[in-house]
Amino acid sequence: LSFLGIFVDGDRERIPYEGDIIVGQPTRYAVDRRYEFTRYSLEYLIYSPTWPTEWAIQEVLMIGDDYLYSGNPASLRRYYEEWKMKTLAGLTETNGLISTRTGKLTLEFLRSIHYKGKDFRDIVDWPPKESDGYVFTDYNTVVNAYHYKALRVMSAIAGVLGKAQDQVQFAKDAQRVKDQINKLLLDPKTGLYRDGVGTDHSSLHANIYPLAFDIVPEKNRWKMLDFIRSRGMAGSVYTSQALLDGIYNANDAAYGLQLLSSTDDRSWYNMIRAGSTISLEAWDNKYKPNQDWNHIWGAAAGNIIARKLMGIEPLEPGFKKIRIKPQPATLGQAEIQVPSVRGNIRVSFDNQPGERFSLLVEIPANSVAEVWLPKIATNYKLTVDNVAAKRRVDGNFVTVNIGSGKHRLEIEK
Repeated sequence: LSFLGIFVDGDRERIPYEGDIIVGQPTRYAVDRRYEFTRYSLEYLIYSPTWPTEWAIQEVLMIGDDYLYSGNPASLRRYYEEWKMKTLAGLTETNGLISTRTGKLTLEFLRSIHYKGKDFRDIVDWPPKESDGYVFTDYNTVVNAYHYKALRVMSAIAGVLGKAQDQVQFAKDAQRVKDQINKLLLDPKTGLYRDGVGTDHSSLHANIYPLAFDIVPEKNRWKMLDFIRSRGMAGSVYTSQALLDGIYNANDAAYGLQLLSSTDDRSWYNMIRAGSTISLEAWDNKYKPNQDWNHIWGAAAGNIIARKLMGIEPLEPGFKKIRIKPQPATLGQAEIQVPSVRGNIRVSFDNQPGERFSLLVEIPANSVAEVWLPKIATNYKLTVDNVAAKRRVDGNFVTVNIGSGKHRLEIEK
């Protein structure tokens, strides 16, 4: 965050990039409830966008999260038509996917999204050698995964603003994109997503974004997770955001913890070992010799710990309803405080895997919470504040609804 009250990437370039803010936004939210800085940055970028295709689309995802965290719909309403354009739906081809390489990326289109240059193209990852051998084709899997997610967010935004017709249309468009991604880009032989139409190559990147954005059919999920685990941290620090989001969304807490606590040269530990006290622009100097030593997009671990490992996320705008879904794997103990517009949320746990899980939570006034506890055994005892509680089983979790205040939840064999 610069002295001008706007996000910048780091000391080297000192300008706002959407690809940096998509990591910086949730990381800032994990420690600060002043949402206006991010909102101002997004509004600035409406008229000063950068060159990567996916990053223009990211604006829609980020303004959706701004509303979810702050509960303030002012920017949704004021710039609604601009957010619509940032989905890049104007690049849709007859197969239902979007492309920057089939003739629709005209100067007129670029000006419609306020891009003042001519070099507007897909990026996937940066530096390019961090893209896991990604094969760029006319129809790019990462780009279209972002496009799908943006349409889903726009449907929700339209609903908030009472634009019922748009809400329905965006939802229909999103479903068609999802269907076409799974028809044209999912390899039926391998069960993995190809990098694009016209190639058989499946990179880490082509699979983590569909996983993070809930595009993957359930029957393909475990095979895809096996592939993702086999690739390790093959992407850049920027890509680690989507990688960890996808892993934790698929409830693979063990692999998530493995990556967060890794000590190899593609880890946050390595940034400390290299001598930095702030997140780096790359995993190590050998991967990007001209890197910043204070780069916002290297900070994914900060928000992943709060949002995924400790599991604190808003379910309704302004934290009216909160989800507390810790995924500790083998981590024995942890404690965190996360700010919200309604007050601080405190969570701590004591974890004895397979035997007992004890959770202390403090929910702000005028909020309710949906708490997810690990289902530690087929037969278990669950109490909330020392009283047997009603619960619902959801896969390998047990969920309980609680109100504001301090609560102790325990599940044991």
